[in-house]
Amino acid sequence: MPAVPFHYVDLRAFSYATEDEKRVEEALRSLLPADAELDRVENVGHHGDRIVVLSARIEVADGMRHVLDRIAELDDLDRVLEELDQRVDDNCALFMRLDKQAAFRGEVELGPGITVRAKVEAYPAKKEAAVENARETLSRLADAP
Repeated sequence: MPAVPFHYVDLRAFSYATEDEKRVEEALRSLLPADAELDRVENVGHHGDRIVVLSARIEVADGMRHVLDRIAELDDLDRVLEELDQRVDDNCALFMRLDKQAAFRGEVELGPGITVRAKVEAYPAKKEAAVENARETLSRLADAP
C-alpha cells in the first residue's frame, strides 16, 4: 500500500474483572505491529469491580499499514465500505469495533470488544473528504490479493 491517509490509528480494549487481562492483551496485540507499546490504565467500575483499559496509538506509517492489513482480513469489509457515512464523524475519525474473542483467536471480525479509531487525513478537514479518503483506502485493501 503506498500512502497511508491517516494521521493515527487508536485501538482500545477493556479487560473486565471476569476476564483474563493477558488474554485481552493478546487479542489487542494480534492487531498491532510487534513493536507497538500498550498503555494500561486501571479503573474501578460502578459496582467497585476492576476494569483495565488497554490502548495503543499507532502514528508511524508502517505500523498503520500493519493494522490496515489486519483490518483488510475482515469478511465484512464491504459492509464497512457501505457504512462509511455512519462510521466517519464530523471530526474526520473513522470508527469500527472488532470482536475481542475473534482477535484472541487471531481472526478479524466486526463485533464487540476492541474499538478502532482512525483519524483520516482530509484537506479540507470535512467529513465528505474523509469518507472519500477512507473509501479509497479500504477499497484498495478489499481489492488486494
